[in-house]
Amino acid sequence: MSLSVENLSCTRGGLPVLTGVTFHVDPGEALILRGPNGAGKTTLLRTLAGLAPALFGGIAVSEDSIAYSGHADGLKAQLSVAENLRFWADVFRAPGIDAAVDAFDLGELMDRRAGNLSAGQKRRLSLARMLVTGRAIWCMDEPTVSLDSENVARFAAAVKQHLSNGGLAVIATHIDLGLPEARALDIAPFMASQIETDPSDDPFLAEDTL
Repeated sequence: MSLSVENLSCTRGGLPVLTGVTFHVDPGEALILRGPNGAGKTTLLRTLAGLAPALFGGIAVSEDSIAYSGHADGLKAQLSVAENLRFWADVFRAPGIDAAVDAFDLGELMDRRAGNLSAGQKRRLSLARMLVTGRAIWCMDEPTVSLDSENVARFAAAVKQHLSNGGLAVIATHIDLGLPEARALDIAPFMASQIETDPSDDPFLAEDTL
């Protein structure tokens, strides 16, 4: 399953943020979005995921094929780690959560309430949800925030496994994940001229969904 974007224009707060965005990602590939803070990476990812409307242009993708992970962890604080994962597994009719637990080393945290986790543990749980969606396309916005080097490596390994299984990923990140399958796309040339690069202008920074 591939993802094709043609002459896409994205808006934020009713104003154009990006114009003319064009790229194609094949199964087994990762596309790394680069650009200054506030340039529109979050808006682009949300538009790809269908969470924000496109001004015009085309997104060729199969229905219900994208899973999105944003800045917020999007966890149910009153539920345990196991209950959070099982909730999402039920939503996406996943066969189980064991692979997600193993990928992000969550075994010893399964009975702990999500609200009592550290920032890094919450991020690991949030990323583990992507594995239970069963969706071929991962759109991820700064996924390694709050992760130490060991868990960045775990995340990179999970992405590599996803790609080897025929999935693809579009990831906004400023760090090198060591993904040989990855290409970089600088979105700065697509920025609409009237938009300033101020991250505080983005109303989506505190929102998250899959």
